[in-house]
Amino acid sequence: METLLLNLTTERCPMALLLAKRATKTLVVGQQIEIHITDTGARQDIPRYLINHGFNIEVLADSHQALVINVTKRQ
Repeated sequence: METLLLNLTTERCPMALLLAKRATKTLVVGQQIEIHITDTGARQDIPRYLINHGFNIEVLADSHQALVINVTKRQ
């Protein structure tokens, strides 16, 4: 199963969170999506939302430029 990519580096909250919700809603169990985030609010809100809604989060990179997370749908 290939990992999808969602680039939210040009988006700010709440639009970044909305787009992340839409993209992850279509995932099946075990499927992954890599999300790139730059907005300060989105960097906090997106991981929190995903953890609370049945996803595992792995931080691939966290710098002042971007947060890159790998999201996997749990059972």
